[in-house]
Amino acid sequence: LRELKAKAILEPTPANVTAYIRFQRAQLDRASLFSDVWQRAIWQDPELDYTLQRPVSTLGKRQWQDSRSAERNAAMAQLSERYGLFYFFAQSCGACEVMSPIVQSVASTWHIAVRAISTDGGPSRHFPNYTVETNQRSRMGLEPKVTPAVVLWDAQTGRPIPIGYGVMSADELQDRIYLLTSKEAGRDY
Repeated sequence: LRELKAKAILEPTPANVTAYIRFQRAQLDRASLFSDVWQRAIWQDPELDYTLQRPVSTLGKRQWQDSRSAERNAAMAQLSERYGLFYFFAQSCGACEVMSPIVQSVASTWHIAVRAISTDGGPSRHFPNYTVETNQRSRMGLEPKVTPAVVLWDAQTGRPIPIGYGVMSADELQDRIYLLTSKEAGRDY
């Protein structure tokens, strides 16, 4: 195909262009046949059908999402027994103004303790009982300059689990917490 295309470009005669188009069409027909046989093989062998694990149809997606939400909510309900949140913010950070009420809402919904830490010493109207940062992030081995930052603290193992930096929705925050505490990598994709 590349050779015919090069020849058609370098010598654009009707014969060369036609030869290229015919060969390209034959390749498209082969690709279409391959795609059709691929789809039929998947339909007939459930081990090959990824959509049985992660549906793509509207109805299947809705059922999968409802089931996953129920699993997530059950896991989130148990979280406060083992985990707490560190929330790093700065008074001067516009993204923190957006993220603070989201962190507060998720934490109160699931009764998760939050230690809010001001990276610039300024207050937060959402977390009046904040602490001023004294190298907590460096001691946790985390990126020291990015705010907002949400870190889950595993009280059982005494280790931080970074959840994310920047603004995220409540749903995304909950999904990340759920995945990082309840699912092995590669089990939910």
